[in-house]
Amino acid sequence: MGKELRGGYTTGACMAAGVKAALLYRAGEYCERLKLIALDGTPLEIPVKNIEETADGVRVEIVKDAGDDPDITNGASVFTTIRELPPSSGVVFRAGEGIGTVTKAGLSVPVGSPAINPGPKKLTEQVVREILGDNAALEITVSIPAGTELAKKTLNPVLGVVGGISVIGTTGVLRPMSEEGFKNSLLPQIDVAKAAGYDTQIFVPGKIGENIAVKFGLPREAIVQTSNFIGFMLDAAAERKIKSVLLFGHLGKLAKVAAGVFHTHNRVGDGRLEAMAAYAAAEGLPADGVRRVLAATTTEDAMPIIEEYGMTKVYDILAERASLRSERHVFGELSVGTVMVTLKGELLGMDERAREIGRGFHWNIE
Repeated sequence: MGKELRGGYTTGACMAAGVKAALLYRAGEYCERLKLIALDGTPLEIPVKNIEETADGVRVEIVKDAGDDPDITNGASVFTTIRELPPSSGVVFRAGEGIGTVTKAGLSVPVGSPAINPGPKKLTEQVVREILGDNAALEITVSIPAGTELAKKTLNPVLGVVGGISVIGTTGVLRPMSEEGFKNSLLPQIDVAKAAGYDTQIFVPGKIGENIAVKFGLPREAIVQTSNFIGFMLDAAAERKIKSVLLFGHLGKLAKVAAGVFHTHNRVGDGRLEAMAAYAAAEGLPADGVRRVLAATTTEDAMPIIEEYGMTKVYDILAERASLRSERHVFGELSVGTVMVTLKGELLGMDERAREIGRGFHWNIE
């Protein structure tokens, strides 16, 4: 039986706890630990590292504890400063050091606003009402000094959140991320690209594919990273009425799609070498060549064999097949084109639909 994973609390819960500690301190109570009820009713007990008065008000430091979740903000200090405002001002949130600003439409936060999501705001406002009542007038500034560097390891630059990290969390409780949670974290990319006017989007497995696509003249704003969840992201695109998708990536990933594998992690689904061997055999690759392809370690290892036998046309066929399987996967609700490249960014093959999509983007691939 596996070890039960320990949960933690979100940056949003850190902000709310910081506000609670600051308000209690202002009322004469110094807290080293405090209790917070998350939006889903889960009780949280959060330690307070430091409380101090500053020229701007009361400042509290809470250290993020992600439990056993591999969260990049684990151990980061979240600073919250409160300042009284004139009556009827309400509760106002400000971005301090390391907190990003939203610059693209399509997210749950308006363009130009601090990247503080609705969940953390609601939890913090709940804390304020409990202590000050419904007519509170308070400015809340949240800072995560490490956020500027940490943001580079997130999808924030893709989503248009610039200058730092986002204050996130649906309820305040951080449970070790499931596969479903990670998949859902990818979805805002589709919404942001659609809000920017792209009803044709470019799906890449990761950053390497994105960089190669941009090198070929495709717009970064239309690019969506899918990780291994190509089928899930295609389904999401169809639900959002995306018109067409260009699959752009390494042969090793997209040959799996040609074989009908839409979760491309090697421990879940493979078939890339089998797909290469089968379609090459159908085009005349001799049995010895088929065996050598099947014995290869990776698709990159198999490529010299394909070239040796003069069978490089198989890459166009695999691309066409990947597009066909993808369109079948979403029951024809969007059209798909496919471009396959090497790790070095060299073009291997593509289908006619990919050419049409590329021309629409004025790419320089041909």
